[in-house]
Amino acid sequence: MKKPAHETRQHILDVTRALMTRKGYTAVGLAEVVAAAGVPKGSFYYYFKSKEEFGLALLDEYFSAYLATVDRLLTAEGAGAERLVAYFQYWKDTQGSDFPDDKCLVVKLGPEMCDLSEDMRTVLRKGTDAIIQRITRCAARGQADGSISPAIPAPELAESLYQLWLGASLLAKLNDSTTPFDTALTASRTLLS
Repeated sequence: MKKPAHETRQHILDVTRALMTRKGYTAVGLAEVVAAAGVPKGSFYYYFKSKEEFGLALLDEYFSAYLATVDRLLTAEGAGAERLVAYFQYWKDTQGSDFPDDKCLVVKLGPEMCDLSEDMRTVLRKGTDAIIQRITRCAARGQADGSISPAIPAPELAESLYQLWLGASLLAKLNDSTTPFDTALTASRTLLS
């Protein structure tokens, strides 16, 4: 039985996300995509006019799902500091795992995609800005509830924390170790107190 169109499109995105998370954007060619997805080449072009359009769809979907998770974690019950620590613990748990579906596409594909396309750079920038905005709101609430020090303005604190965790993700990849996440978690707690 033939899958509905939206399921086939989603299947192509899901299969290719796992491939690209392991190999990178440019290392995965169209032949590999259609073979892994088990669809004819024409099906790919039915849903995506080009590999760049596919990359944009992949990033849009990633940020949509990731921001829903961030919203859930940062708006949960508890003080602002508690919610931010829970978010960074989630980051450590997912980025330190061996499951490609959990990997951050900003870390894995961001630098590569930014060099290839201004449209992809724009999607990545908007997505990361949205993450930082959510961290900023949670930090401001934490400063208001007294769980986060007001010494650093919330926008600056949020930007610093996000950069810290992006750096930790890169070092974890380079060192094949989760130690950078432990260091980032300790530094985050210090910045929040």
